[in-house]
Amino acid sequence: MEREDLTRPDPSDGPSLGDSRAEVLGTLQSAGTPMSVTDVAAKVRLHPNTARFHLDGLVEQGLAERATEQRDVPGRPRSLYSATADSPQSGRRSYRLLAEILASYLADQEPEPTEAARRAGEAWGHFLTDRPAPFQRADSDGAIKQLVELLDEIGFAPELDNKPTNESPNKALNKRILLHQCPFREVAEEHGDVVCAVHLGLMRGVLSELQAPVDAEGLDPFVEPNLCVTRLTDANRPSSDH
Repeated sequence: MEREDLTRPDPSDGPSLGDSRAEVLGTLQSAGTPMSVTDVAAKVRLHPNTARFHLDGLVEQGLAERATEQRDVPGRPRSLYSATADSPQSGRRSYRLLAEILASYLADQEPEPTEAARRAGEAWGHFLTDRPAPFQRADSDGAIKQLVELLDEIGFAPELDNKPTNESPNKALNKRILLHQCPFREVAEEHGDVVCAVHLGLMRGVLSELQAPVDAEGLDPFVEPNLCVTRLTDANRPSSDH
């Protein structure tokens, strides 16, 4: 993987902003107090009309608020702008680079990186799942439904495949979850042993937390260019009151 790919900023989940508008938003966020058009224009080195255009655009996008200046002296009150409390922080994001650093370090430094990654994923699978009430266990269908919903939230574009397979002929449950998208694809292509182990551990942690009679037996990565497959089987778990 080439260095320029790793240092490219990650796409933002927030509204799309050009460089100038993002700089205007960042100026409002760092100011702490409402700013006038003239103040913003001087700070970002834009013509006041251009600064006003971007400020009004931020207001329309719900990222800034406009208020009229309260003044006790004669003269036309100015419009003052401030960033909204929930406006996304501007600036570059490089989470992919962080993921690459951590995955490569784990692969190089851990004596059993795949097992360590699986345990980490399993711990997070437990954490991300709502624990059932004491003495209650989810049935297979309910547990699989919750697992698919979580995978969808993460970005795997999952699809439950109910067609029986011959991969586990001795298992009562024999289903698959088709993962049509990998939200960590670039890192998985470079360090699949670590990333895919995290994913498998995550799914096992979810099903274990639910005390469900189903388990993720394995994960087959990239069986097609845009498809990974999770194999589900029945599992005999000891009862627990948590």
